[in-house]
Amino acid sequence: MIYHTFLQIGTLEIVLVVLLIVLLFGGKKIPELMEGLGKGVNSFKKGMKEVKDEMSKTVEEEPEEKDKKDKESLHDKK
Repeated sequence: MIYHTFLQIGTLEIVLVVLLIVLLFGGKKIPELMEGLGKGVNSFKKGMKEVKDEMSKTVEEEPEEKDKKDKESLHDKK
């Protein structure tokens, strides 16, 4: 776990990043940036939910299809 301490972000680092953003973009541009970031996060969450729902649907359908195939193969053998 060498990288465990490397990935921890402290208060000082957060303050420095916020100050850097304010200096680069100015105070008026930050709300627009945060709005875009929020829309991006919401879009990502929506996409992940769709993938999760599709995976759940596929997993639920799989046993039914397997049962049908098993019954068909037994019927064909007779």
